[in-house]
Amino acid sequence: MKRVAYSLILAAGLASTSAMAADMAVKAPPAAAAPASPWDFVITAALMNDYNFRGVSQSNHKPSTQAGYELRYNSTPSLQWYGGVSGESIDFPNDAAAEIDFYAGVRPTFDKLALDFGGWYYWYPGGQCYGFPGGGASGCADSGGGSLPFPGGSFVPGTGAFGPLGGNEVLKNVSFWEVYGKATYTFNDQWAAGVQEWYSPSVLNSGAWGAFSTGNVTWTAPSTMLQNGLGMYISGDLGYWDLGTSNIFYAVPASPAGVKYTSYATWDLGLGFTYKVLTLDLRYIDTNLSKGQCNVFTSAQNATFSPSNVSAQNPNGLGTNWCSAAFVAKLSASIDFASNLK
Repeated sequence: MKRVAYSLILAAGLASTSAMAADMAVKAPPAAAAPASPWDFVITAALMNDYNFRGVSQSNHKPSTQAGYELRYNSTPSLQWYGGVSGESIDFPNDAAAEIDFYAGVRPTFDKLALDFGGWYYWYPGGQCYGFPGGGASGCADSGGGSLPFPGGSFVPGTGAFGPLGGNEVLKNVSFWEVYGKATYTFNDQWAAGVQEWYSPSVLNSGAWGAFSTGNVTWTAPSTMLQNGLGMYISGDLGYWDLGTSNIFYAVPASPAGVKYTSYATWDLGLGFTYKVLTLDLRYIDTNLSKGQCNVFTSAQNATFSPSNVSAQNPNGLGTNWCSAAFVAKLSASIDFASNLK
């Protein structure tokens, strides 16, 4: 009988405990972390004392600005698709308003090897045709329309040459496109090396194909070397632009079907400092082009005459320093909305 009474008391106690537990608030389990978005958005801006492209000044050795953005989609941790727009201020002989770049591609990675494949379009709006009048083999009528701000065939004082731009001609439309492939191998936290290959069937809409090959090496300083979040790197590039023959617009007497551009080598060596989203890059850049060869390729509006520049390729004897040695200082900012604005 005592066992029965004890069992009833125990059962009543358990029931009471269960009822109290049911009345207590139950703490919800922690919410699962939201999955990271596969989308990323990067904004870039830069100020430089000279906009240099493959060893050639695009701003007549004057200051230039840049602004752009890039949209990225990471379909997997090792595969990224991207597209972007960038604009740079320039000083071109055809008076183009700016350079606007449109590009897109894909970046697969395999451990320490990063690849990049895509296409790039260089758009130069607002250009004018500067050439000799009357249509014909070298007239502006063959440039896809445009104007003739200067009368061709007239002697330009101080240049020793005839025609607009001191005797140079340039198309109204110099926009063109390239396809490219890049590979970068990161050996460790300090060392990385890469190669790139670019190809266009008509560089600067000249009709001359161009294949640009380049290699680079970068050394990044250890994070403990500098203080207060400051980083540093040293990098160098060596490139070669293999160029073909222009269309008839740029023909010269020795080459009535088009002028053969001089293929050339370009190299640079620079030191950079990074702090958060900012990078200051200080770089020496040079090519092996002579002033006369550079003039043929660029049609520079400020080219000057020298007897030493006269050649079958460059009969007007004009030369420019746009391809000469230059020191370029560039301050840039890159804001990655996925990693910097959390």
